[in-house]
Amino acid sequence: MSRVVAVQMDPIESVNIDGDSSFALMVEAQARGWTLYHYLVRHLSMNGKERIYAKAHPVKVRREKGNHFTFGAPEVLDLAKVDVILMRQDPPFDMGYITATHILEHLHPKTLVVNDPAHVRNAPEKLFVTHFPHLMPPTLITADPAEIAEFRREHRDIIVKPLFGNGGAGVFRLKPDDENLTALIEMFTQKSREPLMIQRYEPAVRAGDKRIILVDGKAEGAINRVPAAGEARANMHVGGVATRTTLTKREQEICETIGPELKKRGQIFVGIDVIGDYLTEINVTSPTGILEVKRFDGTDIAKSIWDAIEKKL
Repeated sequence: MSRVVAVQMDPIESVNIDGDSSFALMVEAQARGWTLYHYLVRHLSMNGKERIYAKAHPVKVRREKGNHFTFGAPEVLDLAKVDVILMRQDPPFDMGYITATHILEHLHPKTLVVNDPAHVRNAPEKLFVTHFPHLMPPTLITADPAEIAEFRREHRDIIVKPLFGNGGAGVFRLKPDDENLTALIEMFTQKSREPLMIQRYEPAVRAGDKRIILVDGKAEGAINRVPAAGEARANMHVGGVATRTTLTKREQEICETIGPELKKRGQIFVGIDVIGDYLTEINVTSPTGILEVKRFDGTDIAKSIWDAIEKKL
């Protein structure tokens, strides 16, 4: 019998098959003979007997635009009986996301959840990186306006961003003469009680914000994301352009420093962000970039990820 993987992700009909890492992982699994199921996180349930299940569709995938998947009839899938769950729904890292990690933690590791849900919950992108302060640019996490103002007086040119955001949403650069800091803090405070992350602006971002993919703790490939003209953010969601790249000595040192910790925490598929000499984020929730790496240098990271998964099984 073939092994079974259940993919917890966003609606498959809306994915971009040329850029979606979850779809690439599904294609590779199918090529290896795995049986695929797809379900949305809102269809994940746990009843009083701790039986965890999802209303899921068996699915076949293909690299054919406009016709990239075929669903079978929906089933109530007992997730304790599948071999692997890929937790691939996009952030934001909110209470819904955290609740899903608590539910899936009941299954792992008997059912292998990728990435390990307990450590995903304990390692949100902008907080996990603070465990490596010697690799980071000057950084402040606070909701205190006075502390933010003092940090700005020291570093002058700063980046302000929500602590649990994603895709570059809500990221602002404030130059020394920008008068909007107070209004910006007021806006964030009205929307959320969460602290903000404040970092020194790194001019090296003009040359690119590098996304490096690590598989089971080892660097497998990278792309460089160059901001569009007039834009401080390099995220491809907001117009950043992916270019071919290689790792510098400093970037190799960063990967060698954090890699063992990622492996120990069961984080098989991780994307880190590096600007100049500094590590800025460690993405463990639903990292992307594997198809861009493959287009530039032929490295098939989807194969490496499945090699790592099958080795653990």
